[in-house]
Amino acid sequence: MTAPQPDVPRFGRYASPTHTLVHLSDPHLLAGGAALGGRFDVDRTLAQTLAAIESAAARPDAIVVTGDLADLGEPDAYRRLRDAVEPVAARMGAPVIWVAGNHDERPALREHLLGAAPSEEPVTGVWDLNGLRLIALDSTVPGWHHGDLDAAQLAWLAEELRDPAPHGTLLALHHPPVPSHIPFFDILELRHQDELAAVLRGSDVRGILAGHLHYSLHGTFAGIPVSVASATCYTMDVAVPGDRVNGMDAAQSFQLVHVRPEGITHTVVPVVDADPVQTFSPEWVARMAALSPEERLEAFSRKTAV
Repeated sequence: MTAPQPDVPRFGRYASPTHTLVHLSDPHLLAGGAALGGRFDVDRTLAQTLAAIESAAARPDAIVVTGDLADLGEPDAYRRLRDAVEPVAARMGAPVIWVAGNHDERPALREHLLGAAPSEEPVTGVWDLNGLRLIALDSTVPGWHHGDLDAAQLAWLAEELRDPAPHGTLLALHHPPVPSHIPFFDILELRHQDELAAVLRGSDVRGILAGHLHYSLHGTFAGIPVSVASATCYTMDVAVPGDRVNGMDAAQSFQLVHVRPEGITHTVVPVVDADPVQTFSPEWVARMAALSPEERLEAFSRKTAV
């Protein structure tokens, strides 16, 4: 049975989503709470992101973190990450799906974040989220920063996708199978993309969640939508030409993933300190919900007080 979603009045043609996921990426934590590069307070920005997630996402089906969980793969960084995220997930009643990134070390990640035996085996998994299947791939290459999926992992993926899931499947991996306009990231792209596309064609995969780029990006791969979440640590200043892009301590965000039979949407949620302008409120929504569709349209279109 699908998890209950918040009761929201239906004003348009689309019903409430069947599933809601939280997608964040690239926390890059360091042991002892050290600043990344001596500049970026990644513990602070992660805490701000988690507070925003609790405010924005009611009862998500999962929290998905797409890699670069620790910057140097240090055991204490994984323990700090677990201690920061798991209490939030528990309060929200959501499982956490951890995805490995190129900065991660598989043995330490397994032992100190997953509570499993340390090994160099790929960190993969399959979750049944109330009929929506999520498959986590491990696109990391130990000792390197580019991504890859070997024949064994592709064969495993093909076997998992043999039977469709009731609500379809989402893939989560660190390296996105789409191009970037930043030359540096093309050096670190995912390899064997043609082989991955061959596995995905004709499957029930409805979307791909990724990270790695430190800025939000959307594209398609093998006809499947790809959504890249920005980073919680630092982001890329993409307001300059691609060969001049660099990191900045601003524009951190996460994404709300809403799944409906008609499609999937990815809402980029900025993590900012700002005073909101009160335009809508629960009371306003309740008043609008009490009107007929014709009265509601007239009231809203003409900005009539209701």
